[in-house]
Amino acid sequence: MKSLLALFALVALPVMAAEPTLYGRYEYIALPEIGGEVLKAKMDTGALTASLSAKDIETFTRDGDDWVRFRLGTKDADNKVYEHKVARISKIKSRSDEEDEGENTEVAKRPVVDLELCLGNVKRTVEVNLTDRSNFNYPLLIGAKALREFGAAVNPARRFTADKPDC
Repeated sequence: MKSLLALFALVALPVMAAEPTLYGRYEYIALPEIGGEVLKAKMDTGALTASLSAKDIETFTRDGDDWVRFRLGTKDADNKVYEHKVARISKIKSRSDEEDEGENTEVAKRPVVDLELCLGNVKRTVEVNLTDRSNFNYPLLIGAKALREFGAAVNPARRFTADKPDC
């Protein structure tokens, strides 16, 4: 009987370990590579990738690789310039373009960087596209890919459920 219980425990272990951590619709996230900034982020299961508010975005080449130079696009940001290697270029269609799939559809190209994010006491490296989000309430949007990296589920009725970032 003990062997059967031990076998059941081993089989059930991966299922129990896969339980997601429940976060609220909005959370505080630290950016260790961006001066340790702590930003309010919107957890958005409808977006695929994460987006960070940036301004003065400029791509350039260094040692044969694509890089991006930018300033953080938040209200309280200093004027510091950050540089990161570009992971890829994302092609984003605006919501208004979804209805009209004609040949004249405009696509915005955004640089995507691999960036460390700290949520609660969990640090993960996720893909983040850089764009001007200064017209939005939250300078950081966490999309479905990043939510998967954090093993997260979102309860839209809750806010700021994780402790302040401490990675």
